[in-house]
Amino acid sequence: MPKNSKVTQREHSNEPVTESVADLLAHQEPVDYRHSVLNVAAENWNKQEDGEGGVEDRPAWNSKLQYILAQVGYSVGLGNVWRFPYLCQKNGGGAYLVPYLILLIIIGLPLFFLEVAVGQMIRRGSIGVWNYICPRLGGIGFASCLVCLFVGLYYNVIIGWSIFYFFKSFQYPLPWSECPIIKNGTVAVVEPECEKSSATTYFWYREALDISDNISESGGLNWRMTICLLAAWSIVGLAMIKGIQSSGKVMYFSSLFPYVVLICFLVRGLLLRGAVDGILHMFTPKLDKMLDPLVWREAATQVFFALGLGFGGVIAFSSYNKQDNNCHFDAVLVSFINFFTSILATLVVFAVLGFKANVMNEKCVIENAEKILGYLNHKILSHDLIPPHVNFSHLTAKDYSEMYHVIKTVREDHFQELGLDPCLLEDELNKGTGLAFIAFTEAMTHFPASPFWSVMFFLMLINLGLGSMIGTMAGITTPIIDTFKVRKEALTVGCCIFAFFVGLIFVQRSGNYFVVMFDDYSATLPLTVVVILENIAVAWIYGTKKFTQELSEMLGFQPCRFYFYTWKYISPICMAGLMTASIIQLGLHPPGYSAWIREEAAEKYLYYPPWSMVVLISLIILATLPLPVVFILRQFHLVSDGSNALSVTYKKGRMMKDISNLDDNDETRFILSKVPSEAPSPMPTHRSYLGPGSTSPLEMSTVANGRYSSDYLMATTPESEL
Repeated sequence: MPKNSKVTQREHSNEPVTESVADLLAHQEPVDYRHSVLNVAAENWNKQEDGEGGVEDRPAWNSKLQYILAQVGYSVGLGNVWRFPYLCQKNGGGAYLVPYLILLIIIGLPLFFLEVAVGQMIRRGSIGVWNYICPRLGGIGFASCLVCLFVGLYYNVIIGWSIFYFFKSFQYPLPWSECPIIKNGTVAVVEPECEKSSATTYFWYREALDISDNISESGGLNWRMTICLLAAWSIVGLAMIKGIQSSGKVMYFSSLFPYVVLICFLVRGLLLRGAVDGILHMFTPKLDKMLDPLVWREAATQVFFALGLGFGGVIAFSSYNKQDNNCHFDAVLVSFINFFTSILATLVVFAVLGFKANVMNEKCVIENAEKILGYLNHKILSHDLIPPHVNFSHLTAKDYSEMYHVIKTVREDHFQELGLDPCLLEDELNKGTGLAFIAFTEAMTHFPASPFWSVMFFLMLINLGLGSMIGTMAGITTPIIDTFKVRKEALTVGCCIFAFFVGLIFVQRSGNYFVVMFDDYSATLPLTVVVILENIAVAWIYGTKKFTQELSEMLGFQPCRFYFYTWKYISPICMAGLMTASIIQLGLHPPGYSAWIREEAAEKYLYYPPWSMVVLISLIILATLPLPVVFILRQFHLVSDGSNALSVTYKKGRMMKDISNLDDNDETRFILSKVPSEAPSPMPTHRSYLGPGSTSPLEMSTVANGRYSSDYLMATTPESEL
């Protein structure tokens, strides 16, 4: 290249680069960099194929708020509203919050920051990101896509359930408030299955799911749930089909509306009688639980899934950011919004369940008081056993408890024959949160204006599910679009149609058992493996020092050293421990599920039959299969490892290149395209870290055909396509 060329002059100058690289190399007139960008896909440029101007225009968020809401909507889901309160109640209340917060800081936040950072830095979906970081571990991206597919298949079924309950809520009284009456000639009797269980339980298992007795009994499709599933996939498809501009606007509603509903529920719940009992029960610590390894394992699992790590949705969303965006602030903000949302949801749930426990306890007192009155009338019990201040017409829980203990003490030998219950509030609170479609629906039947609160609650669930589904779908579509250059609209429609038809297995009468199977086994172990490999790829293969150096250049400041040690040591060890514990649990406890037995009107734990075990194991193998397959193919050079793709980063005022990852025969092309951002990068002016094996910033290698094989590092266009 001539010494007086523009490229040579620019490399020895601190002036801003105002021409695109393609123009500099071709010695063309300068073009405003604000309207140009590097295309690094190493593809032939065809203006007719790319559209007007031949531009690959990667979408970008309209605002930072839109991006934050998208990440919050994705990470905050049904798990925050139900799984977190359930685990909190199960594992010692306030004592559970301590290990959860510790693990959120040492596992959740660093790994969430890592995914956000690589997505923003490389500006690709999960497949492109991990092909760039470590081509031999490129299977991470494909595994993430498969896990997103598995999760999306059954997660949208839950949205379908919420849609069903939503439309059933527009009536008074609520249809699950009373057991149905069956007329047998002139005699009217209560439905036996409902009488043996409860109205809400019956409505869930029989009216909503029409569930079979076990997973082997298909029972055919549930047409009502099939229609709801079609509606759910239609909503998700419409939200996704116009890309992040459309889904970002949806997020304004789907992310914020649940908080409005939760706050309304909290205010209403705190005004209910007995709400304080539930909250006190929630925060009463059982410190012995903190020493239980199971509590820490469940806390780690909840942290892991609450933030959506490993799915690829976090990477996909952050890949649409401006490259000078402060992603560290975003990661910290979203992580703690997620945590405080879980706390808010827990307060709401336990306030409502405290009210429900008081109602059920009063019902228990009334029923047992009637038994005692019957025993008194039939002279089975003596009136001397009843304290003089007890008034059966206004019997309190305290009076009943006193009377119960007197009778139990005097009639100790024959007390069991009386069939009296202690009716303790603590017992009602310890029954747990159960399913959203049983516990909360039952509580709402006791609310004044119950249809209004039911409509609000299930609309909130739909929005929570929709926010998570948009992120899950982005984890599938973004890497495929980036890698294979397919049309976004066609891919989205195709994915939704395919997922709907495959999802029909979840809306047959045995479908709930498949939902449980997919929820328990299709994601847990594969995602743990994926995130461990993500951590290893960045910290040990790409190099923590190199990554933090490039991260510093992108952010304009040095991240805390805390992240260096968590990425390199703490997080991999903790995640390996979690994976080991999951494998041990799978080996010690044969997989099973809770089946609803119609004749008994009760749940019964059943083991999966052999064919179900084959499906279960196949899910785990299929989700992790891309990892070894891609490694073998690229290790033995059976497919290209993508090392000839351009890698671009930025330094203010100079253009540099990195040839450390290029082979001798690499061929690359520069393609002119468009930059959506106009913001200059605030990158520092110190020399870029070029990685091991790099020599001079000005070094170039040529191949036999005379084309340049190079990687350029640029400074002033923060929105270049990486």
